[in-house]
Amino acid sequence: MRDPGISVVICVYTEDRWEDILAAVSSVRAQSYPALETLLVVDHNAALLERLAREYETDAEVRVLANAGPRGLSAGRNTGIAASHGEVIAFLDDDAVAERDWLRRFAEGYADPRVMAVGGRTVPVWASGRRPAWFPEEFDWVVGCTYRGLPPGRVRVRNVLGGNASFRRTAFEAAGGFATGIGRDGDRRPLGCEETELCIRLTRVRPDALLLIDDRAVIHHRVPGPRERFAYFRTRTYAEGLSKALVARSVGAGRGLESERRYTTRVLPAGVARGLRDALLARRGGAGRAGAIVAGVLTAASGYVVGRVRARRGGTTFSVVRIEGVRP
Repeated sequence: MRDPGISVVICVYTEDRWEDILAAVSSVRAQSYPALETLLVVDHNAALLERLAREYETDAEVRVLANAGPRGLSAGRNTGIAASHGEVIAFLDDDAVAERDWLRRFAEGYADPRVMAVGGRTVPVWASGRRPAWFPEEFDWVVGCTYRGLPPGRVRVRNVLGGNASFRRTAFEAAGGFATGIGRDGDRRPLGCEETELCIRLTRVRPDALLLIDDRAVIHHRVPGPRERFAYFRTRTYAEGLSKALVARSVGAGRGLESERRYTTRVLPAGVARGLRDALLARRGGAGRAGAIVAGVLTAASGYVVGRVRARRGGTTFSVVRIEGVRP
């Protein structure tokens, strides 16, 4: 099979991340497997749109465009998909940099025509220079990174993780785009799971589809100081519960919580045991990690309950739309 052309979409929303955005674009330009194009999608920020347009006005490989949908990450991604030309569309967070072979590893995964999505491994770069002692690796998803419990190597998964992921264009033709109303919206409550909902929806309409994670497709994701604090940890886990309730409403609790059951019954108890063992051995942060795992589970569970109640009352909605420019 011929090598696929890959478009890279980076969704941006604030000038506060200016240097991060430039670094993300530079990491795409340095790939050993060249990107077909890089699309910077600006989320309803006219000043940032104008500034980026000036920055890349003479660069034929980078296109800057405005989010054509409602505010938020999902609509920004959908805008990038519609404007892209690649057979494969890859997504990179605006505060992350990709290793040199990132796109090459994605491309290798698509040698099998059944593969509809390939994700990678996201490594945290802590603002303080080191992981907080209390922060459990099992909860690295809180800061948008690969967490302990995911299988190593190139493996089949239920869903990829959105900040380091790619999809075949035909996946969007079959299933539609990212659902709006479920994911991130700038600095508002840190919801998520839009890629989980899309992946489950995709495998419903394409039961033969394979979704992979290849841990050699590596990006490094910056974790700012405020996200190293327990207050953010608590807010993010609660928001994850809200998001999971929306996913369960869309695709059913059976599929929507399939991976989470293994995570909560096997991965997290093992993490608590490790933390308590480290505490008994007087190792730094052991008790804090065990406590954070328990707190994270309880907070996510409370968010899920609240989300289910809101969903039943019709207080929270989201929608899936066909992307303009992508065949239905």
